[in-house]
Amino acid sequence: MAELITIDDPQDPRLRDYVALTDVELRRRREPEEGLFIAEGEKVIRRARLAGYRMRSMLLSAKWIDVMRDVIDEVPAPVYAVAPELAEQVTGYHVHRGALASMQRKPLADAADVLAGARRIAVLEGIVDHTNIGAVYRSAAALGMDAILLSPDCADPLYRRAVKVSMGTVFSVPYAVLDPWPRSLETLREAGFSLLALTPHGDSVPLSEVSPKLLERCAVLLGSEGHGLSTEALRAADAWVRIPMSHDVDSLNIAAAAAVSFYALSQQPVG
Repeated sequence: MAELITIDDPQDPRLRDYVALTDVELRRRREPEEGLFIAEGEKVIRRARLAGYRMRSMLLSAKWIDVMRDVIDEVPAPVYAVAPELAEQVTGYHVHRGALASMQRKPLADAADVLAGARRIAVLEGIVDHTNIGAVYRSAAALGMDAILLSPDCADPLYRRAVKVSMGTVFSVPYAVLDPWPRSLETLREAGFSLLALTPHGDSVPLSEVSPKLLERCAVLLGSEGHGLSTEALRAADAWVRIPMSHDVDSLNIAAAAAVSFYALSQQPVG
């Protein structure tokens, strides 16, 4: 059973994991280095636990203690009960959902392990916006993608904002980092994947017209919000594919494009 501790000092060192959650640069450095991430909200905290992440501590406002009572009773980590005003002082923002948990990261998976048994995966290059990362993961989970691979410069999927936007689905989609980039894309081809680069380029073909052979085991490559896929990633692809557009629209936001492409792939029969 967790120890329930009431804290009324925002400088209390036991709250260190929760300090300055809105300082993106600080948290991007600190969280991976210290092996932690922050889960926000009841549903996300529960999903993190179900996915096997160990809880370091929990920060709750009074009204959330009863809601999270079963979790409090099950975990050995300390639970800090604080006033909403103190939580805001510590974190730097109004914690609307009233519940935060500091979770221990797992060792990052190896790409080969993530690819084993997978049939359809997403490969993300240079996506640095945490909201978009979270939205891509949510679509991948909902639409049956088996895994996600990230270029080294992508945003951290376990950053609080990404986890929150994904509604905790970052915990259910296996992922790994492909490094060095883009040379490691060859690892996918060696594992039997076809590389499909999503691009509005005029030489691309609609997803619905892609050869069935290329869809037997495929990886769809999705590029950054502003510039799309790099020249190197496009060159590495087996085919350039696109989502047909109307009204002279040339592209979609990366989160929307990912959802559409994942759905299109889900409608194709798996051999």
